[in-house]
Amino acid sequence: MKQTQPDYIEKGVRYMMCNCGAYISVGESAVNVVCGTCTNKRMMTSFPELHEDKPRRKTSGRPSGWHFMNEFVDKDGNVFHKGKEQPKLKGTLPPTKIKPKKKAKRRTKEEILLARHEKKKKVLKKAKKRLNDKIKRQ
Repeated sequence: MKQTQPDYIEKGVRYMMCNCGAYISVGESAVNVVCGTCTNKRMMTSFPELHEDKPRRKTSGRPSGWHFMNEFVDKDGNVFHKGKEQPKLKGTLPPTKIKPKKKAKRRTKEEILLARHEKKKKVLKKAKKRLNDKIKRQ
């Protein structure tokens, strides 16, 4: 077979260029090479059924971690103890009230820089005070 791609040898190792321009180390008898990225692209385009619109997971309407709760009652009245349904207790308890998660307050870069500056000022003030105390003692 005839070699179709450019190659070079460096420190006794032969490298060949992929179609995308990346160089891959190859053996002496290699005629052609395809890198991993190009292989993945070919795989994804040759199997379109793999990434057709998959049905999205349906939410159950229960909060995350409901199966770890000691007791959870959903809006239909189903009672669960540690994730196990208790059919005998169905409809006997009011639905569990779900508390919304607290969102963590994100600080902007300016706020972070200001806080850092204030901290440095505080440290410098303490150091200055110590220095003044030492001078007074002498």
